[in-house]
Formats: sequence, structure tokens, C-alpha cells
Amino acid sequence: MSRPEEVAVEALDEKAAAAELARLATVIARHDRLYHQEDAPAISDADYDALVRRNRAIEARFPALVRPDSPSLRVGAAPAEAFGKVVHPVPMLSLDNAMEDAAVVEFLARIRRFLNLAADAPVELLAEPKIDGLSCALRYEAGLLVTGATRGDGTTGEDITANVRTIRDIPQRLDTGDPPPVLEVRGEIFMELEEFRKLNERRAKEELPVFANPRNAAAGSVRQLDSAITATRRLRFFAYGWGAAEPPVTGSYHGFLERLAGMGLRVNPLNRICRSAAELLAYHAEIGERRAGLGYDIDGVVYKVDDLRLQQRLGFVGRAPRWAIAHKFPAQQAVTVVDEIVIQVGRTGALTPVARLAPITVGGVVVGRATLHNQDYIEEKDIRVGDTVVIQRAGDVIPQVVEVVTDRRPKGAAPFVFPETCPECGSHAVRPPGEAVRRCTGGLICPAQVEARLEHAVGRDAFDIEGLGRRQVPQLIEAGLLRSPADIFRLAGDPVKQEALAELEGWGKKKIENLVAAIEARRAIPLDRFILALGIRFIGEANARLLARHYGTLEAWRQAMLDVAGGDEDARAELADIDGIGPRLVEAIAEFFQEPHNIAALDDLAGEVMVEPVAAPAGGGSPFSGKTLVFTGSLEQMTRAEAKALAEQLGAKVAGSVSKKTDYVVLGADAGSKARKAVELGVETLDEAAWLAMAGVT
Repeated sequence: MSRPEEVAVEALDEKAAAAELARLATVIARHDRLYHQEDAPAISDADYDALVRRNRAIEARFPALVRPDSPSLRVGAAPAEAFGKVVHPVPMLSLDNAMEDAAVVEFLARIRRFLNLAADAPVELLAEPKIDGLSCALRYEAGLLVTGATRGDGTTGEDITANVRTIRDIPQRLDTGDPPPVLEVRGEIFMELEEFRKLNERRAKEELPVFANPRNAAAGSVRQLDSAITATRRLRFFAYGWGAAEPPVTGSYHGFLERLAGMGLRVNPLNRICRSAAELLAYHAEIGERRAGLGYDIDGVVYKVDDLRLQQRLGFVGRAPRWAIAHKFPAQQAVTVVDEIVIQVGRTGALTPVARLAPITVGGVVVGRATLHNQDYIEEKDIRVGDTVVIQRAGDVIPQVVEVVTDRRPKGAAPFVFPETCPECGSHAVRPPGEAVRRCTGGLICPAQVEARLEHAVGRDAFDIEGLGRRQVPQLIEAGLLRSPADIFRLAGDPVKQEALAELEGWGKKKIENLVAAIEARRAIPLDRFILALGIRFIGEANARLLARHYGTLEAWRQAMLDVAGGDEDARAELADIDGIGPRLVEAIAEFFQEPHNIAALDDLAGEVMVEPVAAPAGGGSPFSGKTLVFTGSLEQMTRAEAKALAEQLGAKVAGSVSKKTDYVVLGADAGSKARKAVELGVETLDEAAWLAMAGVT
């Protein structure tokens, strides 16, 4: 009797063909893993190609039998018209950075303080290289790859499933007989240096623009609408974490990575358990020395608490975990000349000086501009046009001038005089007391601010309007179709404006229809995105969420902020008491709401959209859901920071002072004035035991 692989394709019936396709999927996946991940091929290239050809021939004869894990998907699918959106069930958050050794020592000390551990208590962390690539989430259901998505804004990414299927390091099916029902694997897509060199050589021969660095090349490859193009570039993948998981991931982080490797995913072999700050820093130094010989770009190392139970206790602050940090490498440097110093005006009116440089390569990237930060920075370093300067890429990303080579200064080079008027609109540029930045007072009459504010409003983290970005916003401003955020939505509802849009270069009927649809799809927007879209100084994604969650509705937030601007001390105290809201942000909000034209712009925009209220976390039906808590005194069972984090997980708001809006005051040892004020106001108090019992902590 013939073996399956010996039966001619033409002789296979449907049942035999299905069985053979299943066998080929398993065999080819095994050889992919041996070749691409273990560098230990077991068959010749000719034999491998024969397997692939047989698989393709059977699928051509029986197209209905093509499997979700078919090897043919590795060569790419039909070009897509656009990327769909994928909502991450568990947000893909970012990491805090440590640039100095002292920050790593403090990171470990902060973990011990949060967990109420002794200063010398052992805490195991897993250290691993930080790949300079593109973050990606792979969703497996019953072991089968169903979705690949970019990080996006951390909440919503782009669907790149067809493209990730072409990456040999990513298995179509997990190599396990007992796959979990759901496992979302997270990792980094990157391009090795040799492949990057070959790709740029090919592009140069074809007179195409070359990529600046491997990360850009990987990102550009992954975001090809035609996945057949992605398949021609040998992208790689390292797995480093997870999102949604059924059953939940337990045990240790290093144990989880070992399980991933056992299921056919590639993890970085250079990871290592470290038990002290000294061991972490030694690992960082070692990887730094090996960096040039790795064959792929890294920009630092990552330290993560290994015990997953401790990770859960530590939780998150803002958009970063308390249990992990990225320790970046020192910036790479080069020497060049300052050709010119220009002033840029940002969306908040900040005047930022920028040096235009004689182009120089720093860390593999050609740099022609560098930030000079502010007036004090220029004066402190005495940076002048014509100076020879040392340039570095901070965190290997943002170019900046770090030093002037004064003995090479040309004769006649004059000190730079910082302007006192806005170069864009001529309005007075003021420098508030205690601040380093001058700001244009022109507001929305300033062309630079109008353009940047609108670009910010339509950006991914705010209204996220597809088809309206950095290219289109200036064009529509110049045509008189946009002056304020509300104009965006009036454009969608005004046929006359759309007719004017059709007269502009690049705007056909279909493109206008798509833009109108994209705008209409954003008429309903969560409160946090609405707040972010206003462009108030110091309000980023995390702070916008804090404000939205605390006040709940646009009406409540708007009135409270007007009260703050009007000098209401209770309103200001409530705002300042929100954990994570600092004094600078309080002042920035007050300044924003003290300007009538800002309130008018806010109300104008609110009249065009429906702002959805933001509810506090449900808290699993806990008695603290939606309540405001204040902690005072010393707790014995957990640190104050851990108690606050637990309260927020239970749906509560944590304040720093007692007011009429406080629901509970939790009293630790040596409770003082806050305990007395709770009694005066009739606020219910709980001792630590009662708090823990109600919180469900045993």
C-alpha cells in the first residue's frame, strides 16, 4: 500500500486530499521551525520546495479544503483595500523608561516599598533585550492563529493577520496537543540587520527610497496592503507576553516564556533571572557589550517581576505597569555643524527652537535637525549658528545637541537672540513665571496653532478620523473649510462645503464619501477622547481618562472646570485630589477655562457631537464601586499605594483629602486630621480590618 505522500495528486479523492493537506501542514510547519528558529534544517531546499508544491497542487484541485493553517498563506493573500480595526481585549500598554543606573535601583526599591517588603528582600526579575521593532498581538483560538494586530493606540490596532501569516517565526497552529481555548501572544516583529541591508540594496537599484533603519523597514513591511510583498521580506518575531488568555496565565513569567517556546513560538534566548539591582545592571552592561554582534537592533533591556502573583498585586499606574521597566542604552553621538536656528510653534503655542544641521549619520539614521528645547537650554550651552556641536539621539530616537565644541567656533558667531513675538502670527510671546517655555498668545488666530490643534483633534488618540491627517488638514485650512474642531463635523453635514472640497486637488467623489462616513462614525465619542481632543496643556491619554472617569459626564466635567477657573476652592481641591493629577495640570485647566474663546470652542464642538459618559470600573459588584475613598494613617497589611490600587480595581475613586463627597475614610494607625474631618462631616470611617473585609481580602 502506498504512503500518502506517494499518491499522485490526481489520484486523491476529497477525503484523502483533506488528510494529506493536514499532514503537509504539520510537516511543513515542523521544517519551518527547524530552519527559521533552530537553524537546524532536516531536509534539503529541494525536498522542502517539493512539499510546498504538493500542498499548492492539492489546494488548486480542492480549493474548498484550504486549511486556516495552510503553508500557502505564508506567501501572502490577495491585496487588501485597507486595514480593519482590532480592539485589544486587554490594552497593550507602554513601559516606563530608566536612562540611568540610579533609576533601576529606585525601580526595585519602589517595588519593595509597594509590596511592604524589607529593603533587602529578594525579588526575582526576568531581564531580556528590548527589541527595536513593531509590537504585535497574535490571537490563537484552540491553538489556531485567527488574528494578528498592531499595537495601535494601545486600545485599538490594525488587523495585519494576512501579513503576520507570512512570518516564519509565527506558527499558524500552536505545537501542542492541548492548546488553550484562547491565548493572545504579544511580541515584537523586527528585521535583522543583514536582511535590512539587502532590502535597501534592492530598493536603491530600483531607484526607490531606502528605509532609514530596520525598525522603519519592519513597520513598512508589516503595513503592506499586499501581503505578498511582506512575504518577500524575511521578518522575524520574538514573543514576550500575553493579553487575553483562557485559562489565565499563572506561575512565573520565565515559565510562561518556556511554555511559549514549547508551543513553537520564538522567544529571546538571552533572557535571564536576576535577583538584585547589581545583577540587573551587570546584565545591562553585558547586553550592551554584545549589542553590535546580535544581528538585530535593540535599544535597551527590559526588567519584569517574574512572579505573576506579584505582578498582579503591583498592577499599573497610568499606562505603564509597576512591575516592569525599560532600561535604555546611552544615546549614540556624532559631531556636526549648526547651519541655522529656527523657531517652531506647537499646538499649545509653545515656541521651540530647532537646530538645522549639516546632515550626519547617528546610530544608522541620517539626522538633519535637532531640538534645542527652550531659551534657557540655548543660553546655558551658548549654542550659536555656525557652531560645531555634539549630537545624540536621546533614547536612540530624538536628536538633541548635548555639547558645543567651542574651540571650533567661527569668528563673528553671535549669541542667539530668542524672539519675543510669534514668528507665525506676530502675537506677543510670553514666558510665564517659573516656566522655561515662551508661548504665543495668538490662540486660534495663530496659523501654526490652528493647524496643529486640528491635527491633534483628528489624531488617533482623539477623534481618530480616517482620511483626515497631516496632509489634508493644512489643505482644508488653506481652502477656508476648517478653522475649529467643530468645522470638521459641519463639513460632513454641509453639501456646499463638500462641493468646495471636490474642487481641491486629490479629492474625488469616493474619497469625499469616505471622509464623510469617517466623520459621521465619530459623532459619538467617549468623554476621555473628547477631553484629549481639546489640546489642553499636560492632558495626555492617561490624564484624560482620569478626568473622564472621575467626573463621568461632559456636563459635570465642564461645570467643575469652570468652577476651578472661577476660583472655587472646593472644586480645585477635588480636581487636585484625583490621584495622578498634579498642580501643573490644575493650573493649565484653569488657564484654559479662563479664556472665553476656549469655552466657546468647546461648546461649539459639543454641539456637533454626542459625548458619551465614562463609567467607573464596575468593580465586580463591590461595595466600593462608584464610591470615593480616602486613606489616612499607616496600614499594616499592605502599603498605601497597594491599597489605592486595590480600591481602584474595585471601582472606587481615591482622593487625597476629606470632603462632603467622600464616602469612606479608611483609618490606619496614627490617623490624624483627616479622621477628625471625617467625624465633623459625618463621613463613614472604616478601620483596616473592616476595609479589607469589605474589599474581599482574606
